[in-house]
Amino acid sequence: MKRRNFLYSMAAGAGLLIPVGHGVWAASAGSGATEAATKNKLIVIMLRGAVDGLNVVAPYGDANYARLRPNIALARPGQTDGAIDLDGYFGLHPALADMQELWQQKKLAFVHASGSPDFTRSHFDAQDYLESGTPGRKGTADGWMNRLLGVLPGNTTPTRAVSVGAVMPRILSGSIAASNIASGAAGTKANVLDRPKVGAAFEQMYKENDKYAKTFSDAQEAHQEMMGASMEKEQQVANGGAPLPNGFPDDSTRIATLMRNDPKIQMVFMALGGWDTHANQGAGKGQLANRLSPLGLGLANLAKRLGPMFDDTTIVVMSEFGRTAKQNGNGGTDHGHGNVMWVMGGKVAGGKVYGDWRGLGSDQLYEGRDVPVTTDFRSVLAQVCERHMGLSDNQLIKVFPEQTYDKSNFNLFQNKA
Repeated sequence: MKRRNFLYSMAAGAGLLIPVGHGVWAASAGSGATEAATKNKLIVIMLRGAVDGLNVVAPYGDANYARLRPNIALARPGQTDGAIDLDGYFGLHPALADMQELWQQKKLAFVHASGSPDFTRSHFDAQDYLESGTPGRKGTADGWMNRLLGVLPGNTTPTRAVSVGAVMPRILSGSIAASNIASGAAGTKANVLDRPKVGAAFEQMYKENDKYAKTFSDAQEAHQEMMGASMEKEQQVANGGAPLPNGFPDDSTRIATLMRNDPKIQMVFMALGGWDTHANQGAGKGQLANRLSPLGLGLANLAKRLGPMFDDTTIVVMSEFGRTAKQNGNGGTDHGHGNVMWVMGGKVAGGKVYGDWRGLGSDQLYEGRDVPVTTDFRSVLAQVCERHMGLSDNQLIKVFPEQTYDKSNFNLFQNKA
């Protein structure tokens, strides 16, 4: 196969994704989404590996909590490394202290006992269902965020939806254009294609095929847009020319800068790993705490750095499933079922733990071991799409086609979009 045809095949097989730089891919798109059409923003953070929701938002008011977790339960509020009291029954992990101000401002809410109705305990399958939005069905061709792009008003641009990570994720895969940038400073740095001679050579190679020529042009435009948006003066001064270290707090700063500088960016997705705590999980301190601390710092930083834009932004944090109510013999927890979703934003009716919480009594646990799923994750996402993104019932059906879940019986938002 000729080199040119091979490159064409790669692009076609990747859904017309064209490489535009170090860790950056983009797809072809139509023209101009207006600022009005992209005013309401959505950021989704996925915690791959199944975070332990029972220690993120701990039901310290249930006596069974400490009984089931003699070594890893959070201490009660006021004690050393104790939970941060939320409502007299639930407490926030102390490593998430940076989130306390958002809770007090009623801009952060949690939905406990939420998750996928599918019974799988496979990370791969559960993550797939969370991203496709069709639990139990593996044949779904696209992700729910890609379908959401397809029903939003206005035309799309390559940067209307952006993923931060190594590859384009399942959740944004589909027929609608989306961009992918690497995490860390490398994602918005200049690359070999920015050299005039190299860029011109690629343009020459693609020019014989109108479809790929347009895709490459759009991809280059997306990359230049990302570079331009990231080169804010305050960052250049602070960095002194050195790249930022890896980590979510730094990536959250970069995400906020990109969104502030480019109003066409409406949706952002990022996945974070390291939550599969089968052993040595710890309580107020330890392995889980070490993961939660930068997560909380990054989320608080994101809210702050977005500035006034945070008023029109909703941030959802979700994980594929929860973990067992009872600790295991290795001081950790195993794959469970129900978990906790986080919803934060300027118009979120926060300061509450929502959901149908039934306690940790043995008669209330799913299969006698896990928090049950009493709120389908799609009902939370559907409310975000409806009340924040302004979707109609007909549009919601296109985003979440399997109407086998009930809409939430609680309102996560102060006002409808």
